[in-house]
Amino acid sequence: MLSRKIKMYIRQYKVMIIVIFVVVLLLVLAVIGLMSLESFYRKMTIATMPIQFIMAGISAGIFVFMYLTFMRGGFAKLDKAPIKGRDVSITWDDVVGMREAKLEAAEVVQLIRDRSDVKKMGGSVVKGLLMLGPPGCGKTYMAKAIATEADMPFLSMSGSEFVEVFVGVGASRVRKLFKKARDLAYGFGGCIIFIDEIDAIGRSRSFSFMGGQETNSTLNQVLAEMDGLKGKDENIVVIGATNAQEHHLDQALLRPGRFDRKLIVTKPAQEDREALFNFYLKKVKAEEDLDTGRLARRAVGKTPADIANIVKESALIATRHKKMSIGLKEISEAFERVDLGIKYRLTMTPREKEMTAYHEAGHLIVTFLKAPSKSVFKASIIPRRGTLGVVWSPEKEEMQSHSREHLIADIKTALAGYVAEKVKYGTTSEGVSSDFSKAMSMAYSMVWRFGMGKSGLLGDYTLLLTKRDNRGSELHEMLSEDLKVKLNADIAAIMSECLKDVEKVLKDKVEILDRFGKELLKREELEYDEIIAIFKEFGIEESAYDSDMPKQDVEWDQNA
Repeated sequence: MLSRKIKMYIRQYKVMIIVIFVVVLLLVLAVIGLMSLESFYRKMTIATMPIQFIMAGISAGIFVFMYLTFMRGGFAKLDKAPIKGRDVSITWDDVVGMREAKLEAAEVVQLIRDRSDVKKMGGSVVKGLLMLGPPGCGKTYMAKAIATEADMPFLSMSGSEFVEVFVGVGASRVRKLFKKARDLAYGFGGCIIFIDEIDAIGRSRSFSFMGGQETNSTLNQVLAEMDGLKGKDENIVVIGATNAQEHHLDQALLRPGRFDRKLIVTKPAQEDREALFNFYLKKVKAEEDLDTGRLARRAVGKTPADIANIVKESALIATRHKKMSIGLKEISEAFERVDLGIKYRLTMTPREKEMTAYHEAGHLIVTFLKAPSKSVFKASIIPRRGTLGVVWSPEKEEMQSHSREHLIADIKTALAGYVAEKVKYGTTSEGVSSDFSKAMSMAYSMVWRFGMGKSGLLGDYTLLLTKRDNRGSELHEMLSEDLKVKLNADIAAIMSECLKDVEKVLKDKVEILDRFGKELLKREELEYDEIIAIFKEFGIEESAYDSDMPKQDVEWDQNA
């Protein structure tokens, strides 16, 4: 093994070794030559040597600069030092909140370790692993853990580091990266190349004269290098990570023999979120009686990076409050800061503030009564992120797809602010703009994309709208005006039915609307427990309307 490492260093630094040898040889010959000269000439030669060295150094520097720049791709310099796997020091125990992904990654590590047994069986060693998933879910962290567990050198680069304005530079960097990986694999028995944000160079190639040639040549070089790993003894594994959808990547990159394994990294489930809170809270001073299960239920849809950020933010809040440990209050405030934004004060007229209070009260009531999948954690009329008020109502549990009933409930919730203003004042404000935008967008998708319209038209009609071909020419639209009228009528029907239902609810519950409006004016913010207590005063429990929403939609279907 030692001899292989010595040979590896000779392969990597052979130019430097040759240069050092030549310099030492010239110095020895120069000393011998000086000793053979007479005293006068020897002193004159030694006196002029500093000037000669300076001039030679300047000439050599100019030559090297010109040579590297114009003949050897000086712009394509690759300055990436390898990291030994054990020096990455991220083990499986550190990878928290990704159970399914970790199991698949562990299988890949085992295949890397048992490569000789795999070859004996006639199988092929894993050459490429593609990690897909939303940002903040731990793809880079997982790649480092793979390097640690496999105990291999780790070369990490971002896809953007290969992209330059000069054609050929990216391809040159790819060649140098794989050459370095082959040298390391020869010396250490294997090497892992990690390319983050691989979509920067791996997106589908465009074959035109309008540009994109640099990206195309870089991707072509990656494909060629990965093909070059076939049948080789070097144990090199290329790991790519991207936030983009798989269909955005070039198909040649995804075919078997290149990225032949795909690792889907998703947002953590309830148990994973609880484990993440336990992991990150151990790194700070937190109260021992914190219910991490409750925090995990509150963090539906959060990524590991989001949870880490919430814990860090709660530590800052505790420091500002002069507290020695983090409690539920600090974590709750951190949740609000991350999800809702920082509070700020605006000068508002009494009328504006009152309309805002009733607007948010309408959202609150309809969310509580008509959207049983959501929890109303907070209602506020303190401005945040460009809005005058907010109702914070995250989902109670993970939902990978939304039913028709869920979408209808979201539309009703969005329209509730408008209806509340109309019921109370007989007029509305421009604060309904974002609500209308959200409601119309959902209704449009329901009709045009999901086949949920009242007329029963099925299909994704957005595919038949005007498009352009590869040459930029406009294609003919494939939708008739009559069909558009029917689809848009379905959108109007959904909006109208939802509006009627919300009006009925808020008119029937006008006493509760007044109560919440006055409470918000008085206290500016209402927490979950306070909201539940007010509903209980009117004899309404949180789950009392759970079965109401599907009934409304059954009636809709019957009327259709």
